[in-house]
Amino acid sequence: MENPNLSQLATAPPSLTSILKKISENKAYVLFNNLATSNNNGRFIPPLKEMNLSTKQYYSRLSGLLEAGLIKRHKSTYSLTLLGKVVYDSQMIIGEALSHYWKLKAIETIEVSSSNLPVEEITQLINTVIDNPRIKDILMKPTDIPCDETKPKIQISTPITTQTQTQSIQNQKDTDTVT
Repeated sequence: MENPNLSQLATAPPSLTSILKKISENKAYVLFNNLATSNNNGRFIPPLKEMNLSTKQYYSRLSGLLEAGLIKRHKSTYSLTLLGKVVYDSQMIIGEALSHYWKLKAIETIEVSSSNLPVEEITQLINTVIDNPRIKDILMKPTDIPCDETKPKIQISTPITTQTQTQSIQNQKDTDTVT
């Protein structure tokens, strides 16, 4: 297998799985979040001991975040790329959703148990229970496929009966009327 040259690597976008792998490791996640929240654009990163990282681990994690396209280096300063900002914002939304986990489960349970609940009542329930506007917006967003289209469209018809079955049914009806 041939190794791609540098120009091919520079133009290939990172995959979702590669991004998630890079930030799924706890120490890389902490480093990424420290870069995202640093006020002076990456000039100050908490000491390695504070993050419980060796120098090699630190540079290894930085390299992985650079490869994934989440951070960039300009001179000696590390900062988030535009993709990194989107990923950071997305993980903040996930964190917000997790803080409302039990409320979301309760709404889900009510929706499942009351399948005929009108949309207006579900909307009112979400507005009452969830106080975070970002989470509300996600929950209120209409689905791409209406519920009726997701259900299989199978026509259930009466089975074709054989002549013997028809005679048997007719005989049963005749005996019921006689008795």
